[in-house]
Formats: sequence, structure tokens, C-alpha cells
Amino acid sequence: MDTLIDAFANAQAALYENCLQPWAFALGLGSRLEEVYTGTGWLLVGLLQLAVMLLVIEPLQRWRPVEPVVNPGAVRTDVIYTLIHRLGLFRIALFFTIDPLMDELMGHLRVAGLATIHLEDLWPGVTDGPWTSFLIYLVVFDFVGYWLHRAQHQWSWWWALHAVHHSQRQMTQWTDNRNHLLDDLMGAVIWVLVAQLIGIAPSQFVAVVAITQLTENFQHANLRVSLGYWGERLWVSPLFHRLHHAVGIGHESAAKNQAQTSEVPGAPSVAATVLGGHNFGVLLPWWDICFGTADFSKRFEPTGIRDQVENGRDYGEGFWAQQKLGVKRLLSAWRPPA
Repeated sequence: MDTLIDAFANAQAALYENCLQPWAFALGLGSRLEEVYTGTGWLLVGLLQLAVMLLVIEPLQRWRPVEPVVNPGAVRTDVIYTLIHRLGLFRIALFFTIDPLMDELMGHLRVAGLATIHLEDLWPGVTDGPWTSFLIYLVVFDFVGYWLHRAQHQWSWWWALHAVHHSQRQMTQWTDNRNHLLDDLMGAVIWVLVAQLIGIAPSQFVAVVAITQLTENFQHANLRVSLGYWGERLWVSPLFHRLHHAVGIGHESAAKNQAQTSEVPGAPSVAATVLGGHNFGVLLPWWDICFGTADFSKRFEPTGIRDQVENGRDYGEGFWAQQKLGVKRLLSAWRPPA
């Protein structure tokens, strides 16, 4: 672990000194060099992720695709989302807008007596090793991610935004970052708050985020592969996650049918569905198994949203159209019923 951290730190320092620091001075950010250095680390992570995506996951997609790519334009839009996130453009926006507010919020929480819980200190001598503490934080963040993901599917106003992600009917490794920016913003705020409260070291936080993101790229890949019976239950696979995106499976749960009063005697009850679904695990399918949301069916289903496929609802083709329609759905979800 120390060797990997040192190698990354050396690469980060070289990129910072040779590229980012001169740009920071040129843009008048000489007083914010510490933040620029931190941003250099995230940029380096993004470049490494893109390299793995292009050199490893992309050939796998071509080797054994689930389906042919019939809408390359939709995939190109997903590439735009990926570049915005992995090259740091989204993080730069957070740096100038949300980060100062987050720092002020954490200051108030500290004054109020909310102390940081360092998880690696809970079992001295056992959990304080670098690899052990890293695995603990990875599992904790994955548990948070599971419930965060369920909230995105359970609350109608949040689903209005998260639907951008599920509207992709041509899933590839680039689909992971296809999210509404407000959806990403809320997720980023929650992750930072959790990181501050459980006391994860910055280097380990970067590693947790990097591994999570790269694994999610693999999960979204247009790749017909299964990890086998036990593998599917130990780690989220492309098969497991594709079912989460499947039409009528991943974003819907069956509601309990009740006999409905009707003017027509003997009229059958109407089958109903509600927001919910299956396979919410980010890295580990354990949470889906524990909380009854796992679906281990061995089939690669078409992806998308039911009203998009059956009723032709427009979720937007390009980046800005998707963002605009997401805001409209959000406002509609907030609007009280007539």
C-alpha cells in the first residue's frame, strides 16, 4: 500500500509542477495552490481510469458484446459525461461553488461537538493496518452507496433526476457517468460528509473512489459475461448490474394488489408497480442479498425505462436536452397534485 501511495504521489507531484502549477499562477490562483494540488490528484486518477477503459474494457466489449451498437450518437453523449467527470471539470465546478459551503458546514458541526469517528481505531492492532483499514472503508462506503442508490429509486423527486442514467438503451462502459448534474451533486455532498465523519485519510478516499468508479465502468460494459455462481454473489458483475437497468425489472417493484371497487361487478384488480427495483449494490451484491433486492437471473435484458419504451416518453438525446428534461421532471415531481 505504501509503495502504491508513494508512486502515485510522485506522479501527482510531477504533473502538478510541470503542468497545473504554472496554469494556476497564470489564472491568478496562487493563493489556492493546495487545492490545485489536490485537484491534480483527481485529474491523474481520471487519466489512469480512461487508460484502463480504453486498453482493457473496450477490447472486452468488442470481444463479447451483449448487443450491437446501433446508436453511436447516444454512446458519444455518454463519452461527454465521462470526460466531464474524469478530467475534473465537474470537480472544478464543485471547487468554486460547493466546497466553501461544505467547509463552513463541517466547521459548524465540529463546534456543535460532532467528532470524527476513525474506523481504523475501533480495533487497535487489527484494523490499523493500511490494507485492513482500506477494506473497512471500502465496505462502509459501499453500504452507504447501496442505500443512496435505493433512495434514488424510491423517492419520486430523486428518481426524476436519476432517470437520466437509466434512459440509456445502448449501455456501454461509458454509461456510468451518464447522470443529471444535480444527481451527481447530491451524491458528491453525501460522500464528502461521510468521508469527513468517519475519518478516512485523503489518499484512501481517492483510492476508494477510483476503484468504485472503474468497477462501475466494467459493470456497465456491453459485455456478455458472468462471474459464475459464487462470483456473482461476491462482486457486482455486468450481468447483475444490467438487470438493474433492464426495462421493468431494475427500476420497478410489484405493488401489493388489492381488490378494487368498480361499477362493473367482477372487474379484475389492476396489476400495479411502484418505484423500487433490484440489484442496487455498487460493488458488493451482499446488501441486495441481505435486504431482499437481489435478482440473479441469468439473462441479458434490453435496457431503458418502461414509459420510454412503451409510450415513447422523451428523456433527451444530447447532454443539454437530458439536463433540461431532468429539471422539468424534478419540478413536476415537486408540484402538489391538483
